[in-house]
Amino acid sequence: MAGQTVLSAAPGFAATSATVTGPGATDCPSVTGTVSPTPTANWQAQQASQSFATEKLAKSPRTSRWVHLNFHGQTMKAWVDYPVGRRNAPVVLVLHEVFGLTDSTRNTADELAAMGYIAIAPDMISGLGPDGDGDSRTLTGSGGQASDLVTAVPDREVSARITAWVTYARHLPRSTGQTDIVGLSWGGGAAFRYAATGTRSVDSVFVFYDVGPPAVTQGCHRTEGLTDYPVDRVRVPVHGFYAETDTRVMATLDATTTAMSAAGKYYDPVVYAGADHAFMRLGENPADTNPANAAAEQASLKRLHSELRQSFAR
Repeated sequence: MAGQTVLSAAPGFAATSATVTGPGATDCPSVTGTVSPTPTANWQAQQASQSFATEKLAKSPRTSRWVHLNFHGQTMKAWVDYPVGRRNAPVVLVLHEVFGLTDSTRNTADELAAMGYIAIAPDMISGLGPDGDGDSRTLTGSGGQASDLVTAVPDREVSARITAWVTYARHLPRSTGQTDIVGLSWGGGAAFRYAATGTRSVDSVFVFYDVGPPAVTQGCHRTEGLTDYPVDRVRVPVHGFYAETDTRVMATLDATTTAMSAAGKYYDPVVYAGADHAFMRLGENPADTNPANAAAEQASLKRLHSELRQSFAR
């Protein structure tokens, strides 16, 4: 039924190999989270603040479903949203914020499906429980929040998980075999670092308001201020979407721009005047009081629509 979310296994596909080399490949130990029997308080709080997205998803005319992916004994999950119609389409992976997979990310994915793409929103910490289970609703890190676990996962594991979902996307019925990545906040940094592994498995990467290389913000070195993540292996275009008032990210933008330019890599950063961090979420929230966020969100969707068409036309 259109607009209904159905729990379903990923038919006939299991990711059994996703080796990633390069920066971050061996520098941090693997981590697992604590599984709560009920939704965690911080995830519930995020969901409650995103009721606008939940309401929009309930009214969506598009078909969507949950899928499970067997990954080295872990059960990874993702939400897949299909465009209306039966034509084959490129796939866009949508990587969530640091809070885990919530309805605002699924809403962004649905907006991409409305553009005519198959959107996959992976739960990037699903399966990281002690028994290979759990998801963003139930998993917490050492500090008792999902965000602690999200940022503690080593880059090599984050990139391996992205590789698994890219591979899944290529095998998905109705997929043309083309894939791009849109990363939101934490997901934007993960997408940029994935590009820095030298991957050619995606056509373009779209980074929304997170720091990029050479900064290290993931895994066991995330608080040490290291700048050892080179961009010389980037092989795909990187497009940046940044908020003018986002001081943490804006403080690193010049270094990223300089590094990409020195390496001769395509990087197209745009800063949206007056916008706050997470404007793709805030700009849709009727309770948000900054009109610059809504303007940035609409301008970003328009830009994203145009650049995705160009990316998949190459």
